[in-house]
Amino acid sequence: MSEFLLELYSEEIPPNLQLNARKNLHEKIEKSFNEVGLKYNSIESYSLPTRLVILVKGLSDKIKISAKEIRGPKIEVSEEVIMNFLRAHHSLRKDLLKKETDKGIFYFIKTKPKEIPTTEKLKEIVVNSIASIKWKKSMRWGESDLLWGRPLRSILAVYNKKVLPFNYAHLKANEYTFIEKDLDIKTKKIQDFKEYQNLLSKNNIFIDQDNRERIVKNKFNFFCKQKNFKNEFDPKLMKEVMNIVEDPHVLLIEFEKKYLQLPKEVIVSTLQSQQRYFPTFTLKDEVTNFFLVVINKKDTNNIIKEGNKRVVEARLSDAKFFWDKDKSKNLIKQIGSLKEIKFYEKLGSVYDKTQRLRKTSGMLADELNLNREKVEIAASISKSDLSSDLVGEYPDLQGIMGKYFALSQGFDEDVSNAISDHYHPIGVDTFPPKKPISYSVSIADKIDTLIGFFMINEKPTSSKDPFALRRSAIGLLRTIIDNKLNIKLRNLINYNVKLFEEQGVKKTNDKIDSELLLFLKERMKNILKDKNIKNDVIEASTSSFFNDNFFDLYKKNILMNKYISKEAGQNAISSYKRAYNIVESAKKDLLGKPDTVLFRKDEEKNLFEKLNEIRKYLTIKENEKDYEKILINLSEVKEFTDNFFDNVIVNDDNNDIKNNRLELLKMFCNVFNNFLNFSKLEGISS
Repeated sequence: MSEFLLELYSEEIPPNLQLNARKNLHEKIEKSFNEVGLKYNSIESYSLPTRLVILVKGLSDKIKISAKEIRGPKIEVSEEVIMNFLRAHHSLRKDLLKKETDKGIFYFIKTKPKEIPTTEKLKEIVVNSIASIKWKKSMRWGESDLLWGRPLRSILAVYNKKVLPFNYAHLKANEYTFIEKDLDIKTKKIQDFKEYQNLLSKNNIFIDQDNRERIVKNKFNFFCKQKNFKNEFDPKLMKEVMNIVEDPHVLLIEFEKKYLQLPKEVIVSTLQSQQRYFPTFTLKDEVTNFFLVVINKKDTNNIIKEGNKRVVEARLSDAKFFWDKDKSKNLIKQIGSLKEIKFYEKLGSVYDKTQRLRKTSGMLADELNLNREKVEIAASISKSDLSSDLVGEYPDLQGIMGKYFALSQGFDEDVSNAISDHYHPIGVDTFPPKKPISYSVSIADKIDTLIGFFMINEKPTSSKDPFALRRSAIGLLRTIIDNKLNIKLRNLINYNVKLFEEQGVKKTNDKIDSELLLFLKERMKNILKDKNIKNDVIEASTSSFFNDNFFDLYKKNILMNKYISKEAGQNAISSYKRAYNIVESAKKDLLGKPDTVLFRKDEEKNLFEKLNEIRKYLTIKENEKDYEKILINLSEVKEFTDNFFDNVIVNDDNNDIKNNRLELLKMFCNVFNNFLNFSKLEGISS
């Protein structure tokens, strides 16, 4: 059993590219080993700013290749084709076999089981794995055609203490690694991982990213206990920082307390987003004037500490200047300045968008019986902070700063909160707004964005969604569902389209409402899957959903998923299955309109009356529907269908009676399908 060590040494690779490359390389090598049957004990992957490392332990020295049959050309082909096939597989003419398949008679060869040295396949696997790395951003340098995240300098490849010889682009695999220190670069010959790790450790380079993280977290824990801070830090930032340092050290730095007058989010954004520093919080979750910095070397003379303090205080000083200036600017008066900010070239300015938002959210407020004046005010000033210098400097704080500006200017709290809340949910980790004014503006904003891009035919494709319209659609649906809103979206869509047209936006899509509702229905499937709704229930509900009340669709799915395995659900399904299969086997164009005059049995009349009773439940207003009661009524039909099938012969000798009974069963299926398409449920078709 041998060891294989691979090191890809390059210029410094940004952490996001580095993490992705490490994952790609590890997965590709592991998959390739399994495909060729190469045995090993473990594969470990490490990354540093300049190094991607793979360590394979317990690697078998030989690969066992089983005997197999390889299909060649058809027997009618020319001699040249046959010889090419034999040469490709290192075989002789006597090795050819003829076999008949469903596509004709072919030549085959049968290989013999054999063992080959691991090195034969390992070279190929390593080269292909390196080439398979998918860089989000790559570069070319020098005279080489190689595309890489950053210039690749060297490849160390050592198998069983010897170089594994191969070429990749302009580079030749070797047994040397590099140590950079104080602008000096030294090379060192490596025989195995132990020697490699010892060399790096002596030079204060910690190859294991998990070990680097442990070192940092232990130091963070020390400072948190010492200062009584909350020991919680952004895990995403932690992963990122671990991959920009080789020798991690932690500094606790203090900035002037006067900057704590700034909104908490400004301080956090300054430290975390702009500098990759870690803000600290009290146990009451209040931001402090201390922050933690992970650096790549010891700060023996506090030079790094003082430098970082100056940088942070300079940024906070700028932020305070902008904050003091911007919070005094009247948000209502700032609406006019939004004319200078383009929303999208074909869709006008942000000012145009706020005017549409005001009217759409006002209409929504009337539908939901909310305070229209407050909703319209919130919608009107929802984008005003985009013209502020502070949001220009901190774009990630749009909406949040608007809320603070509004509060400082005396706007009601629910109006102020709507300015920040209407952007939510931003992703799976954020929640939809729960306050009425907030969710009204949020729904109007997302509908407006979706309609705008559908109107000019710039819709998402299977591979591209440059305007994040899928995210907007899911956010819209989550907001409707979480707040249990029975909203007629088609009315809002048509009204919003008119608002665009009134502003002179040219419509290049005449099917906006149908296409957008279909788009939302597809996104709804994703939401339902996340709620662990069974696939057949989702298909049954969405295939019969042709209206625009998505909360109604959600309720049906939750209820059906709950009852599908219980007695009520099983009764409804078994009743439907029997009727559906008879109707389908009849292969007639049935309408589901039986003639009561042709009823000859009480069981026919009883079933007909029961179905009409259920119809009444299905036709009441959606916000008044009790779906649990409807499903129980559907399940109660089983008694009537059992009596019907026990006492009524569908295939009566009288053709009119027979067809009428089929119409009754078709009516039965139609009534059930008005609730959801039962034919899509698992096990219905026999």
